[in-house]
Amino acid sequence: MPMRMFISMAFLLSLQAVVHIKPAKAKLPCTITSDRRSADCKGLRLDHVPLTYLPASLEELDLSFNTIQVISKQDFFKLSHLRVLKLNFNNISLIVDDAFQGNVFLEKLNLFNNSLTEIPFKALEPLKNLKDLEMSNNLYSQASLDASFLKFTQLKMLSIGGPLVSSLGSRDISVLKNISLDKFAIKTGTGFKSYEPGYFSYLNTKNLWLDIAFDKKTDILPMILKDLANKTFDMLRFRNLFEFQYYTGKQDIFYGLQYVKTPLLTFYRGKFSEEVMRMALVNVEISSIEALELLFIDFARSLNRTQGSSVTNLTLEKLVLSDISNPDIMRFDWSFTWLNHVRQFIVWNVNFNSVPCDSWQEMKSVGLLDISNNQLRDSYIYNPLCDTTNILHKLETFNVSRNRLSNLSDLASLTKDFVKLTTIDMSHNQLQYTGNRVCYWRQTINKVIAHHNSLTSNSFKCLPTSVSFLDLSYSSLDQLDMDYFIKASNLTELLLSGNKIKFIPSGWRNPYLRTLALDGNSFGLVSMTSFKDMPSLRVLTAGNNPYHCICDLYTFIQETTNKGMVSITDWPDNYKCYHPEHLLNTMVSQYFPGHLACNITLVIIISVSTTVVVVLGLMLLCYIFHVPWYIKTTYQIIRAKYRAHKEGSGEAVDYTFHAFISYSHVDADWVRNQLLPCLENSKPPYRLCIHERDFTPGKWIIDNIIENIEDSHKVIFVLSRNFVNSEWCNYELYFAQQRAIGKTFSDVILILKEPIDPTSLPSKYCKLKKMLNTKTYLEWPQQPTEQSFFWVQLRSVLGKPNITRQRTTSRHSRLSSVRSVSLIELPQDQSSADTKTTDEDGHQINDQPSNRCQPTLKELANTFSKEESNNMVSKLEDAMEGLIKVFHTYSSKEGDKYKLSKAELKSLLQGELSDFLAASKDPMVVEKIMSDLDENRDGEVDFQEFVVLVAALTVACNEFFEESMKH
Repeated sequence: MPMRMFISMAFLLSLQAVVHIKPAKAKLPCTITSDRRSADCKGLRLDHVPLTYLPASLEELDLSFNTIQVISKQDFFKLSHLRVLKLNFNNISLIVDDAFQGNVFLEKLNLFNNSLTEIPFKALEPLKNLKDLEMSNNLYSQASLDASFLKFTQLKMLSIGGPLVSSLGSRDISVLKNISLDKFAIKTGTGFKSYEPGYFSYLNTKNLWLDIAFDKKTDILPMILKDLANKTFDMLRFRNLFEFQYYTGKQDIFYGLQYVKTPLLTFYRGKFSEEVMRMALVNVEISSIEALELLFIDFARSLNRTQGSSVTNLTLEKLVLSDISNPDIMRFDWSFTWLNHVRQFIVWNVNFNSVPCDSWQEMKSVGLLDISNNQLRDSYIYNPLCDTTNILHKLETFNVSRNRLSNLSDLASLTKDFVKLTTIDMSHNQLQYTGNRVCYWRQTINKVIAHHNSLTSNSFKCLPTSVSFLDLSYSSLDQLDMDYFIKASNLTELLLSGNKIKFIPSGWRNPYLRTLALDGNSFGLVSMTSFKDMPSLRVLTAGNNPYHCICDLYTFIQETTNKGMVSITDWPDNYKCYHPEHLLNTMVSQYFPGHLACNITLVIIISVSTTVVVVLGLMLLCYIFHVPWYIKTTYQIIRAKYRAHKEGSGEAVDYTFHAFISYSHVDADWVRNQLLPCLENSKPPYRLCIHERDFTPGKWIIDNIIENIEDSHKVIFVLSRNFVNSEWCNYELYFAQQRAIGKTFSDVILILKEPIDPTSLPSKYCKLKKMLNTKTYLEWPQQPTEQSFFWVQLRSVLGKPNITRQRTTSRHSRLSSVRSVSLIELPQDQSSADTKTTDEDGHQINDQPSNRCQPTLKELANTFSKEESNNMVSKLEDAMEGLIKVFHTYSSKEGDKYKLSKAELKSLLQGELSDFLAASKDPMVVEKIMSDLDENRDGEVDFQEFVVLVAALTVACNEFFEESMKH
């Protein structure tokens, strides 16, 4: 019956070993590295070794977590270079004797958690280079090692045993006597019942792991501790000391601990009552043990409370309480006196919900306090009613990470009396700062770890400013507070990874900052000026940001990587372009905008050079093509247009001169002896401008031309072949043409001094050609008898000399004084006729030609009468004489004898054109005719204006006559 139960249990354990594996079709192939040295076939549900997929060059092969049951000879035979083989968590029950015959270089073999019913000594025998061998948690019942292990001289780690091992003999591991191990692990089952003293006497290892349950045989533990007495270990670890029930006996089962020489004692899993813990601590108190770890312990209070504390002198360098089922373990023995001499106190995942005031007082020797991962809230650890003065005066490192703390100012208040505090870890909380409460931190704090919180820019007001290391990564920061960094002048390492910072602030000054992490934020612009006030910066991490690939970024990367002053740790893999769109996801290392586009110095040099060349070129062109003259000409054209606009709107425009005379210097004698005397000696005189006399000395000739043409009412061109060949005449003609833009050419008077064929003119005189073909011009008659009428025509075209504008220059005074002298009076005698007068500028004025160029009406009549006496007068000449006589008959009645007043005009119309007035029904006909004829708006009609009326009536009559002849 017992044998049947044993077989049933073995079957169940075997089933338990593989219950996690579900039969299914294998997922192939394995993952093989590019160098074909490593293959990962883990968890593919393989039921055999996939030989066809495994290259012979493999050095590492992972076949764990599959359903392989048998290891045969050919499975690994071709893998002669194999050094690491993982077969753990399979269902291997058989390994043939020559399975590893071709794997003599194998160093690490893992057969943990399989179904081996015996240790495969024959199969292991060729593996003389083995260093790590894990065979525990199998189904063999004997854990005795044979002589084959004597050859494993390089063995460093060995684990044996399983759930069916129930006894340990004194010579089971004697073959390890001469092997120095780093770790030895032995596992027995819950049915463990036999131990022969001396089992560990042959063992030489640095770390001893005992997975032995003493539930049924508690007396075995003192026997084992006795065997371990005076042995030295780096670590002694007990697992599942009491697996299913609490120890209730009175015997001190930990008595031998005081003789074991190990700095670290670990209790992993198992059930610990308060009494068992007291037994352990009392023996640790008097041992050489420096660190104690209680991990995943199921702690229970004792029913009977003892008076006072039995542990008052426990001196430990480190005490770790992790994943304890009952937080009351902290108040072991109903007090905290057991913590008096603990230097490093670590409490993980105990989930206590309060820290009594007296506990702070008892931890007077603690230099490191780690209460992370306990779901603590602010009120659990901070009680404003507790007297925190003169407590934890040796505490240097305080870790409250991975809790639920939310109030940064409460944490500051809790630590303000920790006089030696240098490091605080508050990461993985929900810390933030709200309100205006002042935060007081110890100035001794130089390292703050606060990543993974809910900070804002306002939270900088409640952070220590004495820090040299600050980690605010993944804290939802969207901007930085420059006032804080000005105060935190000792900062040497700053980590801001994984935030939402949108830009690097300008003027960010940290003179001693050496390490800066800004990766995983939201800024895209970075340049040489971003870190210019950080002269000590040596390490920068700034990848995984939405970079704008522009010249500033390119220049920054080039300068930083080439000079080597700053090491960019995550370059180039984590740097990609986000903007502009066509460069999206382009590696920044592949962004080359061009040397010219990004070299500001070169751009400035080229721009300045180009500008200088262009300016010099323009100046040269201006000099060659007289551009300043054209600019001034354009200005005068605009003025001329404005003048034309004023004239068109009826506004009065004043001029200095009646006419500007343009002529060739070859024709100067004709101008001086003929043209000037005949016009300037008339009464009233015409004011004429000629370059020889009226140009301002010292001024540029073109300026004189522009100014004087603009100041003249008319422009007279004396055309001759010499005129065409004169460059200056060309300028004068050009500007006169520009002046007439937007108007007719009525201001331009052409006098042909000699006949010119328009077709013979050069192409540059296209405008002159057009005027000669389209505009009526005056031709200078060669016959003296015809010259008198030429002057009458010229004065008629010039109009009456009514110029009122006065110059303010000295030249104006000179011209005014000259032209105020009457020059048209007829000579009284022969001597006066030959006299020449001189003006104030020294110009001689010849009055002699006045007789012939200024004939009176009587002289013209006498001329006609004289000709009539010699020849019969023509009808046209008779009509002209009659027209003149009629005009002067009526104009001489009152006022100006050369003009018709309104009354004289009405009298003339009634006397000479009575039928015309009778035919008109309009009573205002005389006023309308007066208004139409009076071109210069002086209220009178001169002969020229009168002729217009006669001409208009004559044309109308001619049209009527032609219509009558047709019918």
